[in-house]
Amino acid sequence: MDIFAHTLWANAGARGANKVSKGKFRISPLWTGFWGVFPDFFAFTVPFIVGIYNLITKVDYESGFGRHHVEVGGFDIAAYLYQFSHSIVIWAFTFLAAWFFSKRPRYELLGWALHILIDIPSHSLAFYPTPFLFPISDYRFPYGVQWSNMWYMIINYSLLAVVWIGIVFRKRKIRK
Repeated sequence: MDIFAHTLWANAGARGANKVSKGKFRISPLWTGFWGVFPDFFAFTVPFIVGIYNLITKVDYESGFGRHHVEVGGFDIAAYLYQFSHSIVIWAFTFLAAWFFSKRPRYELLGWALHILIDIPSHSLAFYPTPFLFPISDYRFPYGVQWSNMWYMIINYSLLAVVWIGIVFRKRKIRK
């Protein structure tokens, strides 16, 4: 899924959790939105910067910005980082470590988990299948539907529109 949709889903999830909790706890929608897009930022920011640098300096353009991932010395940076940022195992370790050190659960990190759960069925084996069990297993869900398919995008953004229209109307109703 694209980063815009990941951010919107995570933010909406935090708002929904805050509504359901009735004040027992508060989750920051802003931070949850950040963690909702974090896995892709982690995996693709360095290759993007290297690609932009290659484009500006005209150095090795073919293996740089012209491809989805940047290879440095034959090493595919994005694919390497992707397995860490899209692993529910790595997320669980991080969530528990954050809970341990902060002495409370950091529910905002659920945005990251939601990102992974959304990516599992929305990535085919042909394009960045989600290694959600890394480093325990190399299994990838084999029946994923590519999120960039037009019908998938229409359904996804239609559902986001319904959710966010509901959020806006609920906010307006509360203010009156």
